[in-house]
Amino acid sequence: MNRIAILAFPGVQMLDVAGPADVFSEAMRQSGLPSACRIEVLGTVAGPIRASNGMRFVPDATFDSVAPGIDTLLVAGGPDIDPHVAPALLDWLRAQAGQVRRIGSVCSGAFLLAHAGILDGKRATTHWNCSARLAHGFPGIAVEPDRIYVRDGAVYTSAGITAGMDLALALVEEDFGRDIAMRVAREFVMFLKRPGGQSQFSTHLAAQSAEKDAIRGIQSWVLDHLDQALTIEQLAREAGMSTRHFARIFKQETAQTPGDFVDLARVDAARRLLEDSEVPLKRIAARSGFGDTSTLRRAFTRRLGVSPLDYRRRFRDPGARLT
Repeated sequence: MNRIAILAFPGVQMLDVAGPADVFSEAMRQSGLPSACRIEVLGTVAGPIRASNGMRFVPDATFDSVAPGIDTLLVAGGPDIDPHVAPALLDWLRAQAGQVRRIGSVCSGAFLLAHAGILDGKRATTHWNCSARLAHGFPGIAVEPDRIYVRDGAVYTSAGITAGMDLALALVEEDFGRDIAMRVAREFVMFLKRPGGQSQFSTHLAAQSAEKDAIRGIQSWVLDHLDQALTIEQLAREAGMSTRHFARIFKQETAQTPGDFVDLARVDAARRLLEDSEVPLKRIAARSGFGDTSTLRRAFTRRLGVSPLDYRRRFRDPGARLT
């Protein structure tokens, strides 16, 4: 029997706990193996835990009293995780990382893994709204802010909230096979592998907001001038820096290159036009700075994993207007 443990703390995001647990539970039902896994919720404190939405639940054990032999450990996240960074918990996480088959996080749970040093030298992701903070606070981590989930060896991290279910589904596919994972996805009305990254569901650029005024000013300037060439030389001149210095500072502040920022800004602008209007692709390409529809299509396929037309079909507001 595989033991799957989910670590929770007061103020945890309820779906970070319940979502993955439901995915694993459904996998057992679909496989006809109700005893294939044992799902346990571990608390950071004794007694009932109140989630961020006000719901209360009782963990099966506390992290420091659970029996050994965990196979898969997931660390849930929440809106305010910093108060729960405690030496005893971090020591326990480090010990578990050396014993379990897999360890991972949902949403801001990545910060607990980061504080424990488990993500050092690894690729990782977290909720788009705190990915820049993770990159700034832990420069040894290769943060990939647009990913739904990332696997680096035996360490798994996932983006915000419902992405924990995407991660759990990937783990189900590893353990039960593609057929069972597909059945679970159908039952839960999920993609087996969600197309694209976090960009399609959030204002992605907000995650890259810089602390330095000069870089933040350039970010705003880019958003107002998407129809220009926006070369790195042009951006450096606007910032009053040499090209090399600008590129280094920009990467340091935003965890991405200026070229990536421009490309994502254009995709984000095109995405909003696709969602909110019936503007033809040719005009969307011009407005967002791609110039032509083939460049727009290539950018969407590269960044989001879908074509612009497929994206519009899936996410367009029914009240979208022709502009």
